[in-house]
Amino acid sequence: MPPPGPAEVCFVGRSNAGKSSAINVLTQQRRLAFSSKTPGRTRLINMFGIPDRLDPEQDIGYLVDLPGYGYASVAREDQSKWADVLGGYLRSRASLAGVVLLIDIRRGVTELDRKLSEWLAPTGTPVLALLTKADKLPYGQRIKAQAAVRKELAAIGALTTVPFSATHRIGIEEAAAHIENWILPKVAP
Repeated sequence: MPPPGPAEVCFVGRSNAGKSSAINVLTQQRRLAFSSKTPGRTRLINMFGIPDRLDPEQDIGYLVDLPGYGYASVAREDQSKWADVLGGYLRSRASLAGVVLLIDIRRGVTELDRKLSEWLAPTGTPVLALLTKADKLPYGQRIKAQAAVRKELAAIGALTTVPFSATHRIGIEEAAAHIENWILPKVAP
């Protein structure tokens, strides 16, 4: 890992929750982060620099694609190594400005999501829960699912939930605004 520097926003969630797809649609890039139908494809911490418009040689922040959790076909030894690396990153990274937690809206909060939220809560790091695949549910069910996730993850404190679909462009503007504010906080007049 490079030394801490500009603000970092990490994307975390179960394998195949849509982390890479979310990064791609939010950055308006087609293949910045590699997405696959095969769970467990991301095996490294991938950092994507956000260049400064005034000085493209400088990065104003980073989007960080973390390996997914919960993929059973990965050896337990590898799962343990990932847990240690990811845990260290999430708990102690000085430049971590926010966490984007991706949850499949159809499945709701899983046991692993709950454990992650309990682990994140004491850090005080703000969390944006993107409820992916929102296009798969009618509007009324989306709202119910959003309320259920908010209730289940209430221990996090600084939590915002947004129904999200990369393919149907649901929740993109709201998610982008949260992330941009973490990277470049707006100063109140």
